Amino acid sequence: MKRFSHLLGNACKSAGECNNEISTMPRAHSRSQILIASVVLAAFAFEGCTVGPKYQRPSAPAPAAYKELTPADYSKTDGWKVAQPQDNVLHGKWWTMFNDPQLNALEEQVNISNQNIQSAMASYMAARAIVKEARSQYYPTVTVGPSITGSREGAAASLATTPGTSLFYSLPFDATWVPDLWGRVRNQVRANTASAQASAADLENARLTAQAEVAVDYYSLRGQDDLKQLLDSTVIAFQESLDLTKALYETGIDSDEAVAQAETQLETTQAQATNLGILRSQFEHAIAMLVGQPASSFSIPAEPLKSHPPAIPFGVPSQLLERRPDIAANERLMEQANALIGVQYAAYYPALTLSADIGLESKSFTSWFTWPSRFFSAGPSLSETIYDGGLRHATVLQFRAQYDATVANYRQTVLTAFQQVEDNLATLRILSIEIQQQDTAVTSAERNLKIATDRYKLGIDPYLNVITAQTTLLSNQQTAVNLRIQQMTSSVQLIEALGGGWDSSLVPTPNQVLHQDSPPPQAPPQGSK
Repeated sequence: MKRFSHLLGNACKSAGECNNEISTMPRAHSRSQILIASVVLAAFAFEGCTVGPKYQRPSAPAPAAYKELTPADYSKTDGWKVAQPQDNVLHGKWWTMFNDPQLNALEEQVNISNQNIQSAMASYMAARAIVKEARSQYYPTVTVGPSITGSREGAAASLATTPGTSLFYSLPFDATWVPDLWGRVRNQVRANTASAQASAADLENARLTAQAEVAVDYYSLRGQDDLKQLLDSTVIAFQESLDLTKALYETGIDSDEAVAQAETQLETTQAQATNLGILRSQFEHAIAMLVGQPASSFSIPAEPLKSHPPAIPFGVPSQLLERRPDIAANERLMEQANALIGVQYAAYYPALTLSADIGLESKSFTSWFTWPSRFFSAGPSLSETIYDGGLRHATVLQFRAQYDATVANYRQTVLTAFQQVEDNLATLRILSIEIQQQDTAVTSAERNLKIATDRYKLGIDPYLNVITAQTTLLSNQQTAVNLRIQQMTSSVQLIEALGGGWDSSLVPTPNQVLHQDSPPPQAPPQGSK
């Protein structure tokens, strides 16, 4: 803008000098210079004026504490404890809390290879570019259009003109500037900056979602391995029971019916063990997709579920508003919508355009740089809409309604976040108690099977009692494994609901949006402060 003002000043000065030589009206041109300078100064003075509502972050309800898991529950809840001061928040690489090297290796691949994260990164970079596009409207537009025009006039056109071809050389520079008198451009820049910040938060939300999905699928896969190990050991036990039944049948102590029952039970369990391969393969393929690898060349060795859920520091509800990237994204969208109202308000005010044309023109290239070849024109123009049938008013109402919608979306996101945290806290609290009860049921089922087997061997009870006891034990063991799978996946989902160690202070500032060359910062690593 300073360069453009300097350009106009030089143009006015040149015009004055030229007219002193070839004109007899220097006072008129002096007055025009003063008028143009006054308009430019007035434009700079009005540049600080911004119309539209001032943004204030709307409130959202935040309870004082979570109700589904309190310190009073820790003594009867599996694995939980009162967090130490240095452990009162989650940190970046949250998956290291589970102490599983295989999971750690998979999570490290997510940031590098996950295509949803790459797409979100590209969207953020595009949003940054849009901010720079909006900022370009702060400055004048300068164009140059050199031309060489050849012409020929016929002899009959003018007796004073000698027939022949002539060339006309022109080098015009055009400058146009629309000062941001009412903050239309500033509000647009603010809106686009907020949108880029929301895009950065969306990137972190995509990253957290992918990381959590990897962990959930991983523990679900390990759960299938655990169930497979259980069924394989059960198949061995059922094979031993079948061998015993056959031996008793061959000695005439038992019947062929008992042998058929034992064979049916064995074969049914073998089929169940085989069927587990379907779900395990699907989990493995899902993990491959999440870490950006082809499912055909990706595999995870079988290993039973060994991990136990860590005690997750969940803090207080008010902290959740600063730790969820989706909440931060919705808050930035509110500021964007607020700024766009100001953009529409600016349409009520007149638009000032400053333009200048400076250049050289001559019929001879050798005389191009002589004083008579120079030309210029400069001046302001003002435009204002007098009547538009209520268009501007309706547009402002439209953007106000859109702002109200973003406020509602923000508050709904906050409520959903609290729901998700409470859901997973309740799940973990209840599962801890249920797992203890289920383990007791497994112990009782094992005792019942031993009694039934001993009575069968003594010929007191039929083999049907053994089958019933075996089926009851297997069912309870499967339930125990499924409860532990659910406990692990719910732990991961609680961490995701808490934001995974992210913090709203990591949202790029407007200056970082404009100048930062690297991706937006991620959550600090585990154990950092």
